[in-house]
Amino acid sequence: MKNIALLGSTGSIGTQTLDVVSHLEGFFKIRSLAAGKNIALLSEQAEKFSPERISVADEKDAKMLRKKFLDVEIFSGEEGLCKLASDDDVDIVVNAVVGAAGLVPSLCAIEKGKRLCTANKESLVMAGELLTSLARKTGAEIFPIDSEHSALWQAMLSGEKSEIKRLILTASGGPFFKKNVDFEKITPQDALKHPNWSMGKKITIDSATMMNKTLEIIEAHWLFNIPPEKIDVLIHPQSIVHSIVEFVDGSQIAQMSIPDMRLPIQYALTYPRRYPSSVGTLELWRNAKLEFFKPDMEEFPALKLAYRVLKLGGTAPAILNAANEVAVSAFLEEKIAFNHIFKIVESAIEDVKPEPADSIEKILMANEVAKKYALEKIMSVEQG
Repeated sequence: MKNIALLGSTGSIGTQTLDVVSHLEGFFKIRSLAAGKNIALLSEQAEKFSPERISVADEKDAKMLRKKFLDVEIFSGEEGLCKLASDDDVDIVVNAVVGAAGLVPSLCAIEKGKRLCTANKESLVMAGELLTSLARKTGAEIFPIDSEHSALWQAMLSGEKSEIKRLILTASGGPFFKKNVDFEKITPQDALKHPNWSMGKKITIDSATMMNKTLEIIEAHWLFNIPPEKIDVLIHPQSIVHSIVEFVDGSQIAQMSIPDMRLPIQYALTYPRRYPSSVGTLELWRNAKLEFFKPDMEEFPALKLAYRVLKLGGTAPAILNAANEVAVSAFLEEKIAFNHIFKIVESAIEDVKPEPADSIEKILMANEVAKKYALEKIMSVEQG
């Protein structure tokens, strides 16, 4: 039985990870849980899974939980996340933390040579070179648990890396694909209506702007050590084909399933073995059609930013990620219009000078500088 540290247990990926653990009874033990501010749900999870360690964002919540769970070690903040991620008794760390906050615990897990099953793409966007090189030294495994990179990973097993011609990430296109909409008048409620997936708010907005695919291009580059020019994107509204690997002989290997995050989560946890899942079977005959479209770079200009920041190198991807996090948050709070998200991110890339990304400190500093820049831009927008 493998011990799991689940970071971000109350979010969409976290709750689905617990579904997988419950389904595969006897395979895994939840050693620890970490969450932000949803203390009610975290308490329910602790009652059911009996973790030995818990971490929360706020020390006030930690004090309250210490009174409730007397036999459980309770931590808080970034230090708490790292204690859980680097625990000697943990075999697998599932990082389902949203945003840049997931970077340091990813680093802690990799330093300890853990299997890191990550939905926190921001870690690899911000510090991909640093994390992957460290993993090679410590023997840590970095396995993706988002549908697209899991699909690429699975399809890549069909051939040698030298035989890969290109990676093709698929994208649903979000709620506005092929719709005549005024991007200045889109509300958060409109943008949160994803046609296929039930996800957290931040990633759902990223899907609507296609910034999610921008982050995934950068992530794929570091995760699989594939040059950016060999990574493409296709719009696939049905979300059945999760990504495709094309080999030099012209063969394309696709991974397909019904859109359910429990499949990539389970595969990362049980690799290299496969076991029956609780997810339904894909019946292709029920699907009237599978469509694919080349993305319009004018409609989705965020896609171009991935190749731009990878060419700039250094902390440029961290700058992109930080500005996007701040802009998405401002849009959700209705401080800026939907189309301002891209404008703020693009401005940050133009105006904030990237530095060499040769230490975690420089990457975190770039994150803070870009966040401050984006906040100032948002303030100027609000003031007209």
